[in-house]
Amino acid sequence: MEESGIGFWGVPLAIFAGAIRVSTPFIFVSLGEAITERSGRINLGLEGTLVFGAMTAYAIAVLTGSPTLGILAAMAAGAGFGLIHGWICKFPKVNDIAIGIAMMQFGLGMAFFLGKPFIQPVAPKLPSIPLGGWSGIPQVQAALNINVLFFIGAALAVFLFWAFRNTRIGLTLCVVGDSTDAARAMGINPDTVRLLATAVGGALAAIGGAYLSLYYPGSWNEGISSGQGLMAVALVIFARWNPIGCFLAALLFGGAGALGPALQSVGVTQGYYLFYAAPYVLTLIILIATSSPNRSLAGAPGALSLTK
Repeated sequence: MEESGIGFWGVPLAIFAGAIRVSTPFIFVSLGEAITERSGRINLGLEGTLVFGAMTAYAIAVLTGSPTLGILAAMAAGAGFGLIHGWICKFPKVNDIAIGIAMMQFGLGMAFFLGKPFIQPVAPKLPSIPLGGWSGIPQVQAALNINVLFFIGAALAVFLFWAFRNTRIGLTLCVVGDSTDAARAMGINPDTVRLLATAVGGALAAIGGAYLSLYYPGSWNEGISSGQGLMAVALVIFARWNPIGCFLAALLFGGAGALGPALQSVGVTQGYYLFYAAPYVLTLIILIATSSPNRSLAGAPGALSLTK
């Protein structure tokens, strides 16, 4: 009975487990980008930040034997990238998108250059929480073996949803994102707020990179990201800059990314590889669906260059 049950539920169970594993980097990168864009700035450099964070976390974990120190180092590196981006973008007539692309290439190049000595060494992995101990079925146990960063990301999404509406910092961020002139009239320095928001966004994106190198897939190589930093920008638009929406959209993207491996795990040998493209197709559909020259995006910050 158990075998037949698992046979029937094999694909949904594999997609569920894969969605959680694949979605975790999306959660952190999208929440970081949501903070940045709420301040009125778009950061297309998060792909470089993600990959550099993955390299930094892996290298520090190899050198120290501590994945926790690896995550902290990645956050510091991501914040540094955000500060550089934010500092450059405060100058007049500087385009956020162009600087973001430049920072992406810079981050990728630095990660590939500095990370070459760490491709072979094995770093300690991040711990996970075995929530499937109640079951004697290995597939269920594997599906419910969830990394702690997933729960931290879920809690952070709820906290940000509340903070944007109920805290002074959150409300200040939203004011700056909606109107630069209104913020200045209230005595708020928009450049400082956006600088800090970009730094926080970079730190969160780097956590997503640390998850990739220290847990899933759990190694460092130059192709570790597969464009997740760029896809997260589309995810934030799809979620309408709502942190809880970002979390749910990340699960959707994660589920799409898990389709191919799920089919392969249950013995599908033909055509499963086509489903590996599902996240990219979903990103394209979202960008097309949300693009219109005649209407503004619902929930978009008024000062965001994406909407101008």
